[in-house]
Amino acid sequence: MEVSILLVGVEGFVSAMRQRIRRHVSCTIESAASPSEAMPLIQAQQPDILMIQGDMPGSLELCYEIKGQTRLAWIFCILIDSPAQPLPDSSFDRTWEMEARADALESGADAYLSLPQNDSNGEPLDEVTLDQQERWLRAQIGAGFRSVKVYREMMRTNDILSAIALSDPLTELNNRRALDWELPRQVQNARSRTEPLSVLMLDVDFFKNINDTYGHGVGDRALQLVSSRLRHNLRFRDTLFRYGGEEFVIILSSTDQHEADLVGRRLCRLIAEQPFTIDESLDLTITISAGAASLRNSDDPRGTSLLKRADHNLLKAKSSGRNQVVSGLEAVEQYVEQSLPS
Repeated sequence: MEVSILLVGVEGFVSAMRQRIRRHVSCTIESAASPSEAMPLIQAQQPDILMIQGDMPGSLELCYEIKGQTRLAWIFCILIDSPAQPLPDSSFDRTWEMEARADALESGADAYLSLPQNDSNGEPLDEVTLDQQERWLRAQIGAGFRSVKVYREMMRTNDILSAIALSDPLTELNNRRALDWELPRQVQNARSRTEPLSVLMLDVDFFKNINDTYGHGVGDRALQLVSSRLRHNLRFRDTLFRYGGEEFVIILSSTDQHEADLVGRRLCRLIAEQPFTIDESLDLTITISAGAASLRNSDDPRGTSLLKRADHNLLKAKSSGRNQVVSGLEAVEQYVEQSLPS
């Protein structure tokens, strides 16, 4: 893993630190001349390690701002005294250094380094002291590297666990928990963009008979095949979920009630028109019923009432013969017919 480092400081500081860093680690190095210039770069690029000239105005505030933002707080921040600062000698200078270190850490910095090139008399430091400095610098970069590596591995693990938590193991579709997260987001997007949104709730007809006749293994295989056919016959903007048991939900973004009805009819036809091959000796003819509903101004932000209407229409589809979609358009069409003059 190659480390990315952002240096924040005046030209001399950046040039000196760039040379020293190159001795210890293979990395990409960017630079910014001031904390105000650095912040947009940090937000856009999110470097692994941030090395800031400690005596620059705004350096402590920059650390504080970064650690205050959840998506940036993992960045390893190192405050560094300007190399031009002499090595402390007196007890007063030592106290000043301790206070500077405390200020840095209290502001959110992960480390504070003092890397002077000269002693308190202005004389160049001996090679032993300079070697110790380089070791200290290398150690701090290594600590930053390890911290970033742990963060990345943790995020990768979280991504895997999230995918598992939101996925149905049998059908490999999004599960009900994923629906509970996605539907409110879709409702918000539809309202903010003034676009239609619809939901289809589907149910496999007489699924209990399949389990009772052929066993749950055949039932599971039937659900997998139905899921696959649904998934491969949806539009790019549609999102399919296994709601539970033999029920499925599809979120139809940018889709009004009439279009949702058409999608539901097409899916009912696609499921019914070709039998499902369970194995070499068994083909099953399967049908589905569907209920459709479209978003209203009165619906709650989580989409609960929208989903309930789709479920209500699904019950109507099943009670009136199955292998069909009920969307609420039927009542509208009937009202229009009754209103027309004879």
